[in-house]
Amino acid sequence: MKLDVFTEIQKRDCDLNGGFSHLLEESLEQARVADEVGFDCWWEVEHHCTPDFSYSSCPELILGAIALNTKRLRIGHAGVLAPFGINHPLRVAERLALLDHLSNGRLEAGLAKSGGKEWETFGISEADAALDLQEVTQLLPAAWTQTPFEWCSPRFTVESRDVQPKPLQQPHPRLWHTCSSPPSFERAGSMGVGVLGTTLFAPLEALAQMIETYRAAIAGCELADGMQANDQVGVFTFVHVAETEAQAIASGAPRSALWYVSSAPRVFNVPRNIFYDAIRGNTDPRSRPSTAALAVPERPDDADVEDSNPVVSLLKREFRGEELSNEEIYEVLKDLDSVIIGDVATCRRKMSGFRDIGVDRLMCLMQMGEVPHDQVVSSMRRIGRELIPHFAD
Repeated sequence: MKLDVFTEIQKRDCDLNGGFSHLLEESLEQARVADEVGFDCWWEVEHHCTPDFSYSSCPELILGAIALNTKRLRIGHAGVLAPFGINHPLRVAERLALLDHLSNGRLEAGLAKSGGKEWETFGISEADAALDLQEVTQLLPAAWTQTPFEWCSPRFTVESRDVQPKPLQQPHPRLWHTCSSPPSFERAGSMGVGVLGTTLFAPLEALAQMIETYRAAIAGCELADGMQANDQVGVFTFVHVAETEAQAIASGAPRSALWYVSSAPRVFNVPRNIFYDAIRGNTDPRSRPSTAALAVPERPDDADVEDSNPVVSLLKREFRGEELSNEEIYEVLKDLDSVIIGDVATCRRKMSGFRDIGVDRLMCLMQMGEVPHDQVVSSMRRIGRELIPHFAD
């Protein structure tokens, strides 16, 4: 299992803590450290109008800077928002091919259906987003490998063009889909692309079932013209590795992980009760059929704190605005297999759980919430010394 970095370009209360320019400088330094200590890939999202949660609205520009600041670290887009109303498919082909050249053939090309507020921002419907994702997945390999390139479908037409540049990697960079539900895992497998998944406090058993769905689908996939299959599974989760458990708690990582999950319903426009149900292991939070505006505004003063699931109770208390210490949060989260916060031995054991269910790449979210930059770098270096060699073996 390879260990990667996953980032939102995130800082809680960013404007009060140096602003975006400072955050960008920290991100570039973290990428240089990741390159130095042996992480395999730097994965970065695309999100729009999501202050504090993600400042990666122009990931291709940041990834280009990272490519020029590193030597061996792979550059992962996780992923390009696929709706044509957000990113024109030919522009996607051109930008990704250029990133492949800037990185000297180190690009990993992820695609995302997007959702929630981003669909609202750009006037995208869920049905169109799903069709656009499927079509751009088939279009990219053709645009990258065919000269001249032609495309004709009920939704998009290109007449005899030579799309330039072509990627450096031949026949093309590996393709991935960001996935969060059983249907999306199955769709990725049926199209022959890799999976970039997540946990968000959900049980590993639910992830394991989706990986099995993916493996079955990719075994019988039918590839588009010019396309090379990618059968890898990557998953991102919360990671902070310190010398001692006490130092891991003091870093702010527990409260940061809780803040991330509590913020996700707002960012992805998902009712909190559906999200809480996913944490209980019953459903996936982002697989709801409708992207309409929330029927009931979020009202933290009305939130019912009592819940049989201690993690859900903790999230409800955070949503109400209660002051929660890192120590209290850690006591609840430490038993979750998907929260990899602690000393080396604890984190090695929890990472092994991901490897054992068939994860090929563990994407470590370390720059999160309020964790200071120096603590992120310290965690990276410790992972490079203690854990990357272990899982490489």
